[in-house]
Amino acid sequence: MVALDVYMNPETLPGTEAARVGKLLGLKESASLDDILLADHVASGLAVSAAEALGTLLGRASIVGPLIPEATLRRAKKQRKALSREMSERLYEVSRVIDAASRLYRGDMPAISRFLNRPHPLLHGRAPLDLARSSSAGADAVINLLRRAESGFAV
Repeated sequence: MVALDVYMNPETLPGTEAARVGKLLGLKESASLDDILLADHVASGLAVSAAEALGTLLGRASIVGPLIPEATLRRAKKQRKALSREMSERLYEVSRVIDAASRLYRGDMPAISRFLNRPHPLLHGRAPLDLARSSSAGADAVINLLRRAESGFAV
């Protein structure tokens, strides 16, 4: 949960979404990441360590299986290869949702977990994490909900 500690103090939080998402994905140069560099990382394939970093935050069972097949992760790790662009994009989308939820809940992991895992009426009864894992459009729907809440609208 160390990666979420920075969300507790907005003054220490990286100013860009790319830097925050890079930090959640465990990218070494996260502080200097901009949108283009992050896009290049995702397009060329993230390291297995990015999946492991998210697994540490959300629990391995939230990432391995529902997001990235166990065999795919094992194979990439054994061959020391990057994940495919498709798998990298899945990790990126879920990271964006975690970033948005972490900003709203200021790094409070129990509150973040409750939000991510409980069905939400404004998401047609689906759990935000499930919707975010389903597609980039699903991740966008969750992020839009979080932005409305951040703006003061009742969600």
